[in-house]
Amino acid sequence: MTESMQKRPEGSVGENVFSHLLPGSKVLVAFSGGVDSSLASYLAREAGFQVLAVYLSLLGKEKIPREKLENGAKKLGVPLEILECSSLFEEKIIRYCWEEYASARTPNPCARCNPLFKFGILAQFAKEKGCAALVTGHYARILRSAAGEVALYKGAFAPKDQSYFLFGLSREQLAMSVFPLGNLSKDFVKEKAASLGLESAREKESQDICFAPEDASLFGESLRERFGGQARTGFFLSPEGKILGKHQGLHRYTVGQRKGTNVALGVPAYVTKLCASDGNIVLSTNEKDLYSSSASVEHVSFQDPKTAQKTSFRCEVKIRYRSKGVPAAVQKNADGTFLIDFDEPQRAVTPGQAAVFYEGEKVLGGGWLL
Repeated sequence: MTESMQKRPEGSVGENVFSHLLPGSKVLVAFSGGVDSSLASYLAREAGFQVLAVYLSLLGKEKIPREKLENGAKKLGVPLEILECSSLFEEKIIRYCWEEYASARTPNPCARCNPLFKFGILAQFAKEKGCAALVTGHYARILRSAAGEVALYKGAFAPKDQSYFLFGLSREQLAMSVFPLGNLSKDFVKEKAASLGLESAREKESQDICFAPEDASLFGESLRERFGGQARTGFFLSPEGKILGKHQGLHRYTVGQRKGTNVALGVPAYVTKLCASDGNIVLSTNEKDLYSSSASVEHVSFQDPKTAQKTSFRCEVKIRYRSKGVPAAVQKNADGTFLIDFDEPQRAVTPGQAAVFYEGEKVLGGGWLL
């Protein structure tokens, strides 16, 4: 990044996160009718921009909350459009989730969806509508230079930081994006929305995966039924290879899982490995067996161009959304994958999840755990 970079990411209360845009420009807001996208719409309109609220329909027409959307848009005084993408979402995201489970991996649909849909298809739609920016309610921040360079940073409100799910955005996608809530707390957002009389201020927090059943333990099975997939059955094995029982399918389990195995060993047993080659699952009564000192990642993408040029670097790594970043050394392998050596062993490193690289608050990039 150049010396002309701002001293801190945009997004502070009272700070103009739209300052790089021409006054009065048209912007598209990714609108769900929830409190975050509603306040993002309000802030864009109050900043003097022409706001077009667009709902991205991903789950079919019958799942569109029309009354909620129309009431919210009317209250905000902004036009509303609905962009239908459910067929493509079914193929690219929901089917991907089933294929991951069937392959003994645990999918991360939100991190997959963002580059393809929210910042892909929706951003393209914004351009077609003559919009200068795509505004979303994500809790993340963008740093911009006078030359137009961009960098992704964590949201200032740590409990809601969503930068983990945005690591796969291209620099072009990031440059077109605006995150008005990046430096705001969830409490502030809800209080502000309530003061504006927005009904969304009283809603409960939505779940992370929009198409998952309420009982998350049934997610894999619901996907198998949806696509008519075959359950890959096999045996529960001890670390030494002793058969402990039979299981109902790899798709029902994930690394680190303790409940739901129905194997009575007298003490808690944890899933430590799912074997796609033979369909077996390794259980251990020793929680230490869940810890790994290293991990490999594939399909790595970088937000930071300087880091992208390096074959080795140090950073902090998050191996799941709710985990803390931990110090690690990252080394590029000859086959294009990267090896992560953690300074301290990490619990339940899960194939299929994202490993995201940070330098303090700054997102460097990330990849997919093998």
